[in-house]
Amino acid sequence: MDWIAATIISSVFLGLYDLGTKHAVRDNAVLPVLFLANVCSAGIWLVLMSAAAVRPEGFPALFTVAPLTRHQHLLLLLKSTIVACSWVCTYFAVKHLPVSLASPIRATGPVWTFLGALLVLGERPAWLQILGVVITLGSFVGLSFAGAREGIHFHRNKWIAWQVAGTLLGAMSGLYDKVLLGRLGFSAATVQAWFCIYLALLFLPLAIGWKLRLWPRHTFQWRWSIIGISLALLLADFVYFDALRDPEALVSLVASLRRGSILVAFFGSLWLFKEKNGAYKLPAVIGVLAGIVLTILG
Repeated sequence: MDWIAATIISSVFLGLYDLGTKHAVRDNAVLPVLFLANVCSAGIWLVLMSAAAVRPEGFPALFTVAPLTRHQHLLLLLKSTIVACSWVCTYFAVKHLPVSLASPIRATGPVWTFLGALLVLGERPAWLQILGVVITLGSFVGLSFAGAREGIHFHRNKWIAWQVAGTLLGAMSGLYDKVLLGRLGFSAATVQAWFCIYLALLFLPLAIGWKLRLWPRHTFQWRWSIIGISLALLLADFVYFDALRDPEALVSLVASLRRGSILVAFFGSLWLFKEKNGAYKLPAVIGVLAGIVLTILG
């Protein structure tokens, strides 16, 4: 699959993941949601890995998890640790912020990924692609400012700071993904399988601490959207990892195109959660579309 097409498909599932996350954590305890969602993802990969071990002949190569050295396991554990910290920040932020605000703030991640790709990985996108990235990211900023009409002031709201912290950590993870998949040669299945397993293990102590009431906490209510966010993220990440394996894929552009997920999250939040001020945010959404088109044409 072409890496641009793969990234766009990933963005659709990522938007569904954002909507599912809001449904799962709204008026609900965050840490059990994080833990159970990752247990679902890890469980799926453990079943696939067991099936491959029992009958390796004829098992689809696309889903085959390669054996790893101790050093390679540590590399994937590092990725899981970065993402775990990012998700703790963003899940708590999404719980307290409208999706139509939280998603655009997280969407500014490509700004940092783009700068990192230029400075660290030495990528050199074409000028039209740079223009598309700039328009897309400028639209994200405009969409974020439109949220001020809802009385959420960025400089005073602590959940905005949590979302920004999660976004920066997510950008760091995006750069690391390109190193793992593009330079070190990990397969998409290998990265995702062990990434999910290590995430479940990292969240286990937090879930136990929540259960033992080691800190003030909210009550937990099971919702089927927890399984939904697990499946949506598995599909989004698998296609995304596969895109990054393409030698021609530029992580700065993959990160920007993937944030097209904001379109799904934006319109879904207006429809499902009846969020306000959609008309004021619509021009920025149109800007996002224009930026994505330019990026593809470049």
